[in-house]
Amino acid sequence: MLRRYYVWEIPVRLTHWVNVVCITVLSVTGYYIGNPWLQASTREWYGPYFMGNVRFVHFLFGFIFVASLALRTYWAFVGNEWASWRGLFPFLTPEGRRGLKQALQYYLFIRREPPEVIGHNALAGLTYMVIVALYFIQVFTGFALLGEANPGGLWSKLTGWVFILIPNQYLRLMHHLIMWLLLAFVVHHVYAAFLVDSEEGNGLLSSIFSGFKFISPRRLAKLSKDEKAQPQG
Repeated sequence: MLRRYYVWEIPVRLTHWVNVVCITVLSVTGYYIGNPWLQASTREWYGPYFMGNVRFVHFLFGFIFVASLALRTYWAFVGNEWASWRGLFPFLTPEGRRGLKQALQYYLFIRREPPEVIGHNALAGLTYMVIVALYFIQVFTGFALLGEANPGGLWSKLTGWVFILIPNQYLRLMHHLIMWLLLAFVVHHVYAAFLVDSEEGNGLLSSIFSGFKFISPRRLAKLSKDEKAQPQG
């Protein structure tokens, strides 16, 4: 019998869904800014400043995305162990390296059963390390491009130096390519969530709404034992 266990805290679930909305809106508006395939008639009330409105929405959700990243980064240091920043670096511990091996064996069809974990498996944690790095690069390049439109402004002062190292068009290309990498990750992320939920039967899909997963008593007993073994104070 599996037992219900609280894993994903509210800030983790909140930032997850805020990121979903932001990545969707930023991808649609960003693609339009780079390739304006839709022309609005100037006779419409929104027509004369259509691109300006699209850019406003893009920047607005960019700031919301930054706020979400800031909250999730903060929670990586104060939340429970499944929200911890340590999950992004599984290769730093023997247990994490063992989990990486087991997860790779599972995805390469060498191991039949997925590794039993409470939070993310080690390979997922390593993947999220790359995704978080892409998030911050995307934010930085976005603010650099925003600052270029307002020379002498705050973002120009903070990020303008990057154009000494990387020409404008290469920075735009980087921003564009990362968008496609993140969208490709979204496809894999959704597929993997359905796969692992069906394989483990632990309520993974519903857990991102409720916060609760269903864990085997054996795994919970090991967790309780590990908690008692930790030094107090």
